[in-house]
Amino acid sequence: MSNKLSIKVNSFTFSATLLDNTTSVAFKAMLPLTIKMNELNGNEKYFDLPKSLPTNSSVPSSIHNGDLMMYGSNTFVLFYKTFSSSYRYTKLGQIDDTTNLSEALGSGDVTVTFELIP
Repeated sequence: MSNKLSIKVNSFTFSATLLDNTTSVAFKAMLPLTIKMNELNGNEKYFDLPKSLPTNSSVPSSIHNGDLMMYGSNTFVLFYKTFSSSYRYTKLGQIDDTTNLSEALGSGDVTVTFELIP
């Protein structure tokens, strides 16, 4: 199964690479997925998944623009700014090229589609 994702936000499409871990495998089993992601803190969009995923969280010290992570076992997070953090996350993957990501996501809630690229 592919570890490449297509992420569609309005007229923008991004590709991402998922890590090879149990959390990513469980996330891929949920795809394709179109969700309304909520804005939080001017640096992330999040969505509470309908079921918990296996996690192996740690404190990353730095969150990077384009990181795809799990907060807890069911909150999926897409970060669009780089900053320091003391919170625990399980990393799913990373958007390959974050050019225009902030512009695409905007400042409010947004609908995003995640699909596997064969």
